[in-house]
Amino acid sequence: MDTSEFGIVYAVHIITAQFGSVVSKVCECLLRKGSLSSRDISRFSESEINHNKVKDILYLLIQHNCVQAFSVEPRAGSESKAIVQYFVLFNNIIHRVRYNKFSRVVNEELGSQCGAVLDGLLTNGRLTLGQLIERDRDSENTIGSEVIRDSLRKLVAARFVERIPSPEPVIGKKEQEPGQKKKGTRAAQIIKEPETLEERIIEAATPVDAIRFPLIFEQGSSSSLADNDGNISEGKRKQHDVESSDSRNEVIWRPNFEEFIRHLRHKACVEIVKERRDEGCAIVLRAMLEVGRSQEKKVKTAKSVPMSVGSIYEEVIKTEAGRTMLQERVEACLDQLSATSSYLPAFVIEMDDSYIVDFTSIISVAQKDEMEAVVLRRYGKEAFRMFRYLSQEGHFVETDKIADAALTEKKDTPQILLKMWKDGYLHMQKLAVTGVYVPFLLWKVNKLIVSRQMLDEMYHACLNLSLRLTHEIDSEKELTLLPLNKLEGALKERLNKIKAKRLLLSSTSFKLDDAIMLFHDF
Repeated sequence: MDTSEFGIVYAVHIITAQFGSVVSKVCECLLRKGSLSSRDISRFSESEINHNKVKDILYLLIQHNCVQAFSVEPRAGSESKAIVQYFVLFNNIIHRVRYNKFSRVVNEELGSQCGAVLDGLLTNGRLTLGQLIERDRDSENTIGSEVIRDSLRKLVAARFVERIPSPEPVIGKKEQEPGQKKKGTRAAQIIKEPETLEERIIEAATPVDAIRFPLIFEQGSSSSLADNDGNISEGKRKQHDVESSDSRNEVIWRPNFEEFIRHLRHKACVEIVKERRDEGCAIVLRAMLEVGRSQEKKVKTAKSVPMSVGSIYEEVIKTEAGRTMLQERVEACLDQLSATSSYLPAFVIEMDDSYIVDFTSIISVAQKDEMEAVVLRRYGKEAFRMFRYLSQEGHFVETDKIADAALTEKKDTPQILLKMWKDGYLHMQKLAVTGVYVPFLLWKVNKLIVSRQMLDEMYHACLNLSLRLTHEIDSEKELTLLPLNKLEGALKERLNKIKAKRLLLSSTSFKLDDAIMLFHDF
């Protein structure tokens, strides 16, 4: 698992704030050492937590979708048994600070009743339909079992909620070592980069879509699926059967974070196109994303499936904003989206009378804007011009040429470039020229290295904001507990300042997390 230092510290802080320090020690052990058995965790953890306590903590983290259990298949002919190991899901831990964003997506698309059911799953991690109904009965604003059942059906149909993955998938041992070449044709000898352990575990644990998102629910049962084979029980049961049914036969549900990230990525792409092109192009792109959404296999896919003009136009006129658009206007927008310039890449690829959304191009534009904004704030306008020039060139450039292109003094240029290089924003190469003692310096922007550097800095900033917010809440806890009608004068003004400060810290964290998703999740 390739996770930066501040990414680990930030994830541990999230777990500490929500589950306590003992749980976070187990989580940190897994984040730093990778997959481990429960006994290894109890041995490697700092305070040497009791083995039974470790197992309880792991069950808690699994319940909240932060850890996945798995085992590795023993070698053929070996007498050794497969040992259960535990792998921490870093992304799911970071998603915990995005629950408000996920709730907003569901409330906007499916309504407040579906939002209430989702909130129950976000709070508790995993629940059966019966547990959701029971939770509703205990709440003040009850919405009823039928509404919950119908809302859950809508959430599953929209893929916002999924059946839980396999509790303990078995991972087969890889027969071939990374980098080893196969015999055969030249094409067959090209070996793709091996899957990461996390990808292999998730793929093995994820059920097929028919089981993951079942289309048919039981009628009147506390379970939404009869059994693992998908058999549907006959007849309707009475309400008291919900209470007396065996919970072990119930299907357990959890939020599907992939779908939420997909929605947020689509929304970000539309906003980028709207800002860089115009409203019409944004409407067309939104329609294209809707057409290709059902066929998107992975969230981080680089391109969409090919789409015809007819299918795009049909989707455009379904929306209120695109109802008055003519097909000629849609085609003009597609031409505009597929055009390239010195400042913008093509957002859409035209191929054989079909159009493909290039997610990588759209997201790269927003990433570039974020990088340049950071450079401008931190190093000034001259550094910003140098960074932009090097980003556009994409290869090593000598110092004097950078000074000429960025319109800066040649004597100041090396110092500015060195500052950015020391902070990891530039890549430097020294070339020794024959007969000259001073090395000849070349500079380049390595976008992958810069994005990783920025991501780590954003994790650090989010951690600091969260710690500051916690400090502000704790330091003024007594004042906030006082009745509002008893606060007057200086105390009331002080309370308003506290609320304004909290709102500023929360909104800053919210926006910073949007930038994290841009570099990590999209």
